[in-house]
Amino acid sequence: MDAEIFYVLVGAVVVAAIARRRGWPAPLLVTVVAIAASFLPFVPELNADGHLLLNLVLPPLLYSAALDVSFVSFRRSLPQIRRLGVGLVLLTALAVGLVAWWIFPSLTLPGALLLGAIVAPPDAVSAAAIGRRLGLPRRIMTVLSGESLINDATSLTLYRVFAMIIAGTAVSVGEGVWQFVVAVVVGVLIGLVFGVALHQLRMRIADPVVIGTFGLLAPFGAYAIAEHLGGSGVLAVVAMGLYVGFHAPQTDYTTRQQEAPLWLSADFLLESFVFAYIGLQFPRVISDLGAESVGEILLLSGAVLVVVLVVRPLFIYPTSAWANFRDRRRLARWDRGVASGAFRERQQRSRRWGQHSPDELRRQIVRERMAGLQLTAKDNAVISWAGMRGVVTLATALAAADLAALDEQASHAIVVVAFVVTVGTLLLQGLTLPLLIRRLGIASDVDHVEDEKALAAVKEKSRQAGKEYLAQQRVEWEKKYGEVDLTVFDAFAKRMTRVERDTDEAQEVEDAVAKPSYDDLLALSKGWLQVRRSILLQERDAGNLDEEVMRELISAMDAEELAMDTRGATRPGARA
Repeated sequence: MDAEIFYVLVGAVVVAAIARRRGWPAPLLVTVVAIAASFLPFVPELNADGHLLLNLVLPPLLYSAALDVSFVSFRRSLPQIRRLGVGLVLLTALAVGLVAWWIFPSLTLPGALLLGAIVAPPDAVSAAAIGRRLGLPRRIMTVLSGESLINDATSLTLYRVFAMIIAGTAVSVGEGVWQFVVAVVVGVLIGLVFGVALHQLRMRIADPVVIGTFGLLAPFGAYAIAEHLGGSGVLAVVAMGLYVGFHAPQTDYTTRQQEAPLWLSADFLLESFVFAYIGLQFPRVISDLGAESVGEILLLSGAVLVVVLVVRPLFIYPTSAWANFRDRRRLARWDRGVASGAFRERQQRSRRWGQHSPDELRRQIVRERMAGLQLTAKDNAVISWAGMRGVVTLATALAAADLAALDEQASHAIVVVAFVVTVGTLLLQGLTLPLLIRRLGIASDVDHVEDEKALAAVKEKSRQAGKEYLAQQRVEWEKKYGEVDLTVFDAFAKRMTRVERDTDEAQEVEDAVAKPSYDDLLALSKGWLQVRRSILLQERDAGNLDEEVMRELISAMDAEELAMDTRGATRPGARA
């Protein structure tokens, strides 16, 4: 079995690498190739335990995704995310359960609702890959990513409740709701505890190897402990990832530089294996069909696939319209109310620069808030069609097949339906989603324009803060070295603050200042970087700079600091 898994991993990674090189959606290609390969006699058939698969694959994938999600954008889009991650999952589970019970009565109503909970949660891996490649606006990517972070928690909680009912445990509606509340509260608390602990370790330990190892282990620990205490392991991992990701700019740059490629490689490996595993289940699906009830199971699979595809837009459009109407009324009250903190800040800026009147500023802020909260009809079309299912659906189906209370026919039906829905949505929606995005003309041009404006403002603030920092350091430099070396300081400061500088002139300045005290000049340079980082954090927390843009700028600063340390380590006379 170990060798078989290795061969599958290697094959999946090779296919995914080809897809990345060609610019194709890797999940789709890996799934199709795995289905085709499953007919070959020498290709192994993987029969992993569903619970084991979830426990090994889900925590690292969720944690990595949560690290990349902007917490500010997540919080801003929380109403849409909550509707999709909780409300849509509940409605889909109910609709699928009723249709499945009507078509396949031997499932029983609890078994049919269990099937509904299994096929309800989409997996945003494929949609996110397509969206990044085609440049979907950030507001859509945030909603899709956020939905995928919390819908698994809703689905697995429903799965747990219906599995208990099937096993003969009486569970009332109130008890089911209480279980959901406990799962949310306990899961989030456990995740925050792990997140705070891991962040403190990252702040106190400068060894990226040790921190990276703790980072790899923490998601499994948070998931397992939360599940053991009756909470949601999914929400525990998500809460930890959001907390650590939000505070990541405060840690040592070496930690950030090492963990980024580490998690990218882990995602690539796990996602390749997951979609290969989905495709390789095709022989099991064929065997589960058998001769009896084959027509009824295929009819059930097709009906559930249609329900899954139809329920999503039927839920998204009316709820989004209602939310937009409610937000417009709320924002109208804000417009008539007391000026917000952002308004006061911009009002002071406008008085200094003479750009806008107070009324114009208030209306501008209201428009920006509405743009950030509301989704257009085109946005909803993309989100409605980005409902591809993934490993959670298939793994929970395999776990359900092992339930002793389910008869053999019901177990086979659940596995077949889960496979058809997973592969059907991956191929049908995954292959047509790029065409839909192009036809609708949805692109992230607005994001680029807003980012440029935010960058210009941040650069101005950074320049002013840098001047203040250098002025303070100049006083300290004069106390330490006297007036003679102030010319050295001024030349070095000029080199740092100039936006465009001539290479030869910069080299002359560097040669002039490197001799007196390299360590002090290095500390001055790092202090300058730290001031710039603090400005980025302040602008992000104030809502003036998008977190994705901030992370790109911090990555560039990390590269600057790495270059400083590398040059310092290789200079003559440097300490070993």
